Amino acid sequence: MILIKNCTALEFNPPRVQEGVDILIDDGRIKAVGTGLAGADRADKVIQGQGKLVYPGIVCSHNHFYSGLARGILATIKPSPDFVSVLQNLWWRLDRAIDKEILHYSGLICCLEAIKCGSTAVIDHHASPGYIEGSLATLRNTFLQTGLRGMTCFETTDRNGGMAEVEAGVAENIAFARLIDEKKESEPYLVEAHIGAHAPFTVPQEGMKLLAEAVSSTGRGLHIHAAEDKYDQVDSHARYRQDLTARLEDFGLLGSKAVMVHGLYFSDEDIERLNRHDAFLVHNPRSNMNNNVGYNHKLDAYKNLALGTDGIGSDMFEEFKVAFFKHKDDGGPLWPDSFLRFLHNGNELLARNFNAKFGLLQEGYKADLVIADYDSPTPLVADNIAGHMAFGMGSKDVETVIIDGKVVYENRAFPFDTTDIYRGAREAAARLWKIMDQE
Repeated sequence: MILIKNCTALEFNPPRVQEGVDILIDDGRIKAVGTGLAGADRADKVIQGQGKLVYPGIVCSHNHFYSGLARGILATIKPSPDFVSVLQNLWWRLDRAIDKEILHYSGLICCLEAIKCGSTAVIDHHASPGYIEGSLATLRNTFLQTGLRGMTCFETTDRNGGMAEVEAGVAENIAFARLIDEKKESEPYLVEAHIGAHAPFTVPQEGMKLLAEAVSSTGRGLHIHAAEDKYDQVDSHARYRQDLTARLEDFGLLGSKAVMVHGLYFSDEDIERLNRHDAFLVHNPRSNMNNNVGYNHKLDAYKNLALGTDGIGSDMFEEFKVAFFKHKDDGGPLWPDSFLRFLHNGNELLARNFNAKFGLLQEGYKADLVIADYDSPTPLVADNIAGHMAFGMGSKDVETVIIDGKVVYENRAFPFDTTDIYRGAREAAARLWKIMDQE
C-alpha cells in the first residue's frame, strides 16, 4: 500500500479542492481519501504531500508514438504547399522507414516523456508499413517497460500496397486485440486495443468491411483520422456520394468506443451522427496549426470531446493552453472550464475500454495520479482550477507520477537509468533519417 499524507487533492470534473487529506492506495486502486484512514498504518510506502497538489493523471487521447524520433528531423523534405503533400513528403516517408529497433526506441522515448509531463495514459495510433506484423506488441512492451498506461492500434491503409496492405493492417489489429485478451489476466493490464485506420480516403470499401468485422469480432472500437483536411470530405463525396461519417455508419463503425480524430470539416450532419452514436472526437490544435489545415469552429457542438497531440509530444498542459488560446483567438465562446472538461474526458475513453473507473480521487478509482509542486501565488479553489491550468500550472510542476498504484516517476526521476535509452534513440533517429533520404 502507498499512503500520500496531508496533500491538497484536486479533481477536474466536477472541479473540487480538498486540503489536508490523505490518499491510501492499494492493489492499483484508491482505497480511501480523507483523514484518519483505516489501514494507513500498514502502508509500505509513505509520501509526504504537505505543500503538494495531487490530481488524477492526465490522458493524451490521440498520439503517434512512431513520430517520437522526428524532432529536429534533418532528412530532406520537399516543399509541401498543402496537407496531402505534407503527408507524402514527410510523414508517409517517415513511417515507411520504421523498423522494429526504431519503433522500440521511439516508443520508449514517447513513454518516458509522457510520464515526465504528468500524462499517465496515452492513446496511440500507429503506422509502420515496412514493419506491420508484431509492431503493436513492440509498442506494448515499451508501455510495460516504463509503466505507462495506454492504448494502441495500427493505421489500416492502402496508401502503399493496396488491399494486401489493408489486409495486413487489419490482421495486426485483430492479433493485437487477441494478445491483450490473452495477457490481461496474467500480466499487468496497462495496455488496450483499438481497431485503427489512417483516414477514410485511404481505406477502400472492402477495407471498411474488414474493419467492421474486426470491430465486431474483437469488441473494440474504431480509431481513425477523419476530415483533418478538406480533401478527406471531398473524396468521400466524390467517390461514395456521402459524408464520410455516413460511410462509417453504413459499415457499423460508429459507436461508444469509436474515436474520430480532428473533424475540422465535419458537417452539422456528421456531428449529429457522432453524437447520436455516442462517439468521441479528439481535438489536436497544435497539430492542426502545424499542418495548416484550419481550425475546428464547432467544438461546443460535440457530446464527447477530448484533447490529443497528434504526435507533438504528450504535454497536455501545453495542449490545453493552446486549445484555449487558439479558440479565443478565433472568437470562440468557450472559457477555460470547458477545456478542462475536455481534458478530463480522456478518462471516459479509458473507462469505456478498460472497464474501470478513472479520473477522480475517490475510493474504487484507478490509482493513476500525479503529485505536483505548484506553489500558487493566489487562492486555489474549485471555481478557479481551470484558470490556474490556463495561466499558471504546467508540466514543469510534475514531481511524482503513480500509475496503476505503482510509483513510476519520483522526485523527477525514473527508477532506472535512462541514459542508454536516450543514446540508443539518438542513434536510431539518425538511422531513420538516413533511410528516409535513401528513398
